[in-house]
Amino acid sequence: MVTNDSNADENVTAARAEPTPAPPTIVTARPAMGLRALWTIVVLAILAGVYAWYDERQITQSLRGDVAHRLTNADAAAAQARARDSDLANELRDAQAKLALLDARVAEFQSQQAALEALYRDLAPSRDELALSEVEQILVLAGQQLSLAGNVQAALAGLQVADAKLARLDRPQLGPLRRALARDIDKLKAVPYVDVAGVSIKLDQMIEAIDALPLAKDERVAPPAGSAAPSNDPAWIRFLRGVWNDLRNVIRIEVNDRPAAPLITPEQSFFLRENLRLRLLSARLALLAHDDRSFKADLSAARGWLTEYFDKRNRQVQTTLGTLAQLAAIAMPREMPDLAGSLDAVRALKAAAERAPAVGK
Repeated sequence: MVTNDSNADENVTAARAEPTPAPPTIVTARPAMGLRALWTIVVLAILAGVYAWYDERQITQSLRGDVAHRLTNADAAAAQARARDSDLANELRDAQAKLALLDARVAEFQSQQAALEALYRDLAPSRDELALSEVEQILVLAGQQLSLAGNVQAALAGLQVADAKLARLDRPQLGPLRRALARDIDKLKAVPYVDVAGVSIKLDQMIEAIDALPLAKDERVAPPAGSAAPSNDPAWIRFLRGVWNDLRNVIRIEVNDRPAAPLITPEQSFFLRENLRLRLLSARLALLAHDDRSFKADLSAARGWLTEYFDKRNRQVQTTLGTLAQLAAIAMPREMPDLAGSLDAVRALKAAAERAPAVGK
């Protein structure tokens, strides 16, 4: 830079010494100013390049530090992930071992369940067989109610329950049994209804009231009209009036349009009441047995004894006679229907169901 300036000064001095015109001097000064500007630009460019290089270096170092930090975190995370993978692998192996054990136990339980189901199928009856057994038991009980107690309503209720049970099953093969039940139900509905409990209660009431019924021999004629009120007559007049009343009552004439009541001793009256009680008890037994002939005969005998030996003017005797006439008018069934048709049908179905598994085996 100093050399260039000295050369320029020498050139200027030479120019002044020589008689040269002014324009050439102006031409020589312009290149020097361009060089100076050029060097200034170069210096600025170098400085800018140095600054850019420094800034780039700082950025690079910052990026390197950030990358190194991130790589460190990534290595730590990878280590944790490898540890977790190892733990998960161990847990997976344990779970697989437990799952294999559970599969073995489930297989064992399934085999046992299959064996139990096969045993149950061999030993336990089917739903239809159970229903047929229940229906048979109901029919047997209904038959006992008819034959022993003559309870038509209980037998009818039993048959209706059995038919409802078969209707819920809805099996075509149960059709003959349901038709037999329908026929027996119609037979029971046609039987005259007799209130056995009510009639028994009335007979018990009459049996308890026998001792209170008055006998015909104990009836008394109405006493004579009461004596006049005491008067102020002398004593001898009252005495004569009393003697006259006594003499008048010695002989009593009674007009009666009824036959004379039979005379019985106290012992005979006791046996009469006991025999009447036995007749009513026999009528109750005939009622329970639905023996219409014996029932009517016992009631007729009791009515005859009450009419002959007891006071028919007494209200209680009249009530008893009316009750006996009412009971004698009851129409009792001559014989109870049986349930043989329904029993035969259900037993035939049970026999067919028992033969079917034997044929299959």
